Amino acid sequence: MMRELLKGAVGGAVATAAMSAVMVAGSRAGLMPDQPPKRIARAVLPGQRHRPKTGEGVAGALAHFGFGVTAGSLYGTLSRGHRLPVAAGAGYALAIWASSYQGWVPKLGILPPASRDRPGRQAVMVAGHLVYGVTLALMVNRLNARAATP
Repeated sequence: MMRELLKGAVGGAVATAAMSAVMVAGSRAGLMPDQPPKRIARAVLPGQRHRPKTGEGVAGALAHFGFGVTAGSLYGTLSRGHRLPVAAGAGYALAIWASSYQGWVPKLGILPPASRDRPGRQAVMVAGHLVYGVTLALMVNRLNARAATP
């Protein structure tokens, strides 16, 4: 199990980097004025929850990578050392998106539910999660194949 956690963590780190590139591109294209991880950090850091705070960008990036690595570790454990279809990774990531942006993020009052949020932000976030899931599946599959090779 520890081996699967580690493979998933590595895959999650690579996948989070790929997802972050999509998010940066979306911001630069004007589709997403600020990053959701930064908004989440802003809400939990001391002070008024919707006012910009010093360090929120760094805190958001660290939290995003931590979440991505943790989710990757869970995926690696679920793979049980086997190759899974890339579609499984995409579905896993879309489940994370739905539970976050239709679930806990709006329940905490950080962003509106995806169904009522800016269309550009949600398009970027769905694309980013798909990139995360596909990258995660490919990385974990590759690491699982290497581990199986004598």
